Amino acid sequence: MMKKLLTAIAVSVLATPLAYADTPDDWSRPVPEHYFAKVLFDRLEWAAPDQAEQQAVWDMQAWYGNDYNRIVFRSEGGKSTESSAATELERAEVMYDRIISPFWSARIGVGTRGELSSDSEMENYAVLALNGLAPYWFEMDHSLLINDEGDAQLISEVEYDVMLSQIDYLQPRVELTTNITDSEKYDRHGGLSHLRVGLRYRHEFAREFAPYIGVYWDKSLGQTANQLQQQGQGTSDWGFVIGARLWF
Repeated sequence: MMKKLLTAIAVSVLATPLAYADTPDDWSRPVPEHYFAKVLFDRLEWAAPDQAEQQAVWDMQAWYGNDYNRIVFRSEGGKSTESSAATELERAEVMYDRIISPFWSARIGVGTRGELSSDSEMENYAVLALNGLAPYWFEMDHSLLINDEGDAQLISEVEYDVMLSQIDYLQPRVELTTNITDSEKYDRHGGLSHLRVGLRYRHEFAREFAPYIGVYWDKSLGQTANQLQQQGQGTSDWGFVIGARLWF
C-alpha cells in the first residue's frame, strides 16, 4: 500500500511540469489578479471640547489596488463652528502602499497641511509610514513627516477594538506627536509635543455603518506646553464626540 502511494506521488510530481509545458501563452492564470477600491471614514464626528469651539472632524482613507500594491489617499481635519475660523487640514496625503508581511504594509508619498484660507501658507512634506496589526490585534499607524525645510515629525496612532458583542465595540485610541526637530517657520519645538487619548463606544447597524459616542482628552507636552503656559493658555482639554464610522 505504501509503495503504491509513493509511486502515485512521484508520478504526480513528475507529470505536473510536463502538463504545464504545453500550456498556451494566452490561457488565463489559475488565480487572476483583481483590483479593488475602498473608502473608509474611520472618524466622521462632531466634537464638543470643554474649552475650545465645537467642530466637525473627519479622518478618512481611500485606496485602490490589489493584494500587494495600492495607491492610498488619506485626509484628516476639522472645521470650527466659529464662522470666521478656517478649515484646518491636519494632513492630506497621496501614498504608494506595499504589503511587506501578512499584517504590515509600508507607505511612501507626499502630503500637505495647514489652514484652507487664501492668506495661509500650506506646509508640504514627504511621508514614510508603517501601518498594520501588532500582536493581540492592536491597529498601529506610524508616520514620519519631513517638510521642505527639513523639519521632521513623527505621528503614532494606536487603536484597539474590544468586542462587547457581535455588533458592539469599545475602542480606545491613542495618538502621540513627537517633533524630531525644531521648526521656527511653523513654530514647533523639538521633543514630545501632543498626546490625545480617546474612548468610543460603537454599534454596528451594518458592517458599512456604525454610529458611535465617546470622550477624549488632549494634552500638550514638553516645550509646546511651556510656551502655551507662558502665553496664559491651557495645556489640556477634554470633550465629547458623536459620529459614525462608515465605508463603501
